[in-house]
Amino acid sequence: MSASDQIDKLIRRTADWRGDVLARIRTLILGADAAIVEDWKWKGTPVWSKNRMICCMNPHKDKVKLTFAHGAAFADPGKLFNASLDGNQRRAIDFFAGDRINERALKALLDEALAHDALQAKSAARKAKSRPRRSKSL
Repeated sequence: MSASDQIDKLIRRTADWRGDVLARIRTLILGADAAIVEDWKWKGTPVWSKNRMICCMNPHKDKVKLTFAHGAAFADPGKLFNASLDGNQRRAIDFFAGDRINERALKALLDEALAHDALQAKSAARKAKSRPRRSKSL
C-alpha cells in the first residue's frame, strides 16, 4: 500500500472531527508545492517532504498534532505554534475540537518551511561540492 493510500485510510478510520482536520491540513500541505512527497513512517505517521522532512501529522485522542521538523527556525507571525515550544528544532500546532484552522497563517508557515527546506538543500549541496574527493587506491 502506498503512503498516500495509508494516509487516506488513516483519514477514513478517524471518522470524527479529527479526520476532517487531517484531510483539510493534508490538502493545504499538498497545495503548498507540487513537489511535496507523502510518506508513511514510524509505523503510522504521515510525513511530508520535499528535499527533507517538512512536517508530520498525527491524530491523538483529543487533538491533531502537526509538527514542523525545523519549526524553531520559523518566525511564526500568525502565532500558530502552541506545542513543543521548548525544543531546539521542532515546533508543533495542536488542533482541538472546535478550533478554526487559520489557513492563511498555515499557508505562510508552509511557505516558510519550504523556503527553509530549499535553503538547507542548497547548503548541503554546496558542502558536498566543496569536499575534496579522495582518489581510490587499488
